Amino acid sequence: MHADRLLLDCRLATMAKTGVPYGTMEHGAVLIDGGRILYAGPQAELPQSAISGSNIVERLDGRWVTPGLIDCHTHLIFAGNRVEEFEARLNGASYEAIARGGGGILSTVRATRAAGIDDLAAGAEMRLARMIRDGLTTIEIKSGYGLDAESEMRMLSAARLLGRKAGVRVHATYLGLHAVPPDYAGDRRAYVAQVISNFLPRVVEAGLCDSADAFLETIAFDETDVRAFFDAARARNIPVRLHADQLTNGHGAKLAAAYGALSADHLEHCDAEGAAALAHAGTVAVLLPGAFVHLGETQKPPVALFRQHNVAIAIATDCNPGTSPLLSPLAAMNLACCCFGLTPEEALAGMTVHAACALGLSAVTGTLEAGKDADIAVWEIESPAELSYWAGVLPCRRSYARGKPLYTA
Repeated sequence: MHADRLLLDCRLATMAKTGVPYGTMEHGAVLIDGGRILYAGPQAELPQSAISGSNIVERLDGRWVTPGLIDCHTHLIFAGNRVEEFEARLNGASYEAIARGGGGILSTVRATRAAGIDDLAAGAEMRLARMIRDGLTTIEIKSGYGLDAESEMRMLSAARLLGRKAGVRVHATYLGLHAVPPDYAGDRRAYVAQVISNFLPRVVEAGLCDSADAFLETIAFDETDVRAFFDAARARNIPVRLHADQLTNGHGAKLAAAYGALSADHLEHCDAEGAAALAHAGTVAVLLPGAFVHLGETQKPPVALFRQHNVAIAIATDCNPGTSPLLSPLAAMNLACCCFGLTPEEALAGMTVHAACALGLSAVTGTLEAGKDADIAVWEIESPAELSYWAGVLPCRRSYARGKPLYTA
């Protein structure tokens, strides 16, 4: 049996539904060929021909192996920073007041519009390198800081470029309704019409997005805006996602579910009706503890309701310059446990199998199973729970993205 690579003497947290916590398999092995997993299971059941026929055999000395981590909600590409707003909030200014005063998203828009593709990609590459050290192999990256066709396409092109350079899988999201740009101040409907008739078609025709997103909130866009945008995206066979119920209960979860959205994200103010709707639609609840902490919020997402309705819960960094300058997927897992009460197993599922579902990638990544891409992380830990337990520790020893070595400590 020929294979490119064989990992031996490891403990597997497959995150597959095997009936045991973490999908654990002691004394495991992983066989990789052509970028995919041929076998992930007990080493004792591995044919001898797999060992003799593998080009590279790596003995991991009992280290834990998991699926590579997936950050399913980021705004990784931007220019500048918003440290002044961080200080302002700590001095008593609210997020809404800063936004209404011309700060917030619009301050990043000004810096991002002035940056070229190479500059945007270079800045994001440094941030991505830090995430890769945490075992990340797949990342979602949104636009939304350009707010005109050329700038949005430049951001999405930078995301595509970044994926090719870094060797990770990048899911690019067109965040068409993020904020109203200054040139459309006072005429939000006209901006939405321009996004639908001009920006979205150009982004889709250029092949620059894998999904479309919107921000449904009192300081952003309303249900009428979002429905029009989602209708246009679905007409072009683009899956949708939604920033929902973060600051107020705008019934965003229910709206996302009505459109069969891949995910509804934030959800601090989601109610029982919204949780039930997510469950019925199979829409993933993406929790973003970095923004919760950074904004000093007190309203927690209704994790108990999500559990009650069997809603899949994903975790993400929400890396962005204004409300979640977080570059560590492992820290996001830790915060999800400490702030929202998730278990370590739920947190790891939230950064692997459920995060894959939130990106429509469950057929190719998120678990260690034969037939899936060989997106793999190797850890210096004694238990998978340690991935959510430690803060500020880098236990990843190596990783592989679609079978190719990505990171080595």
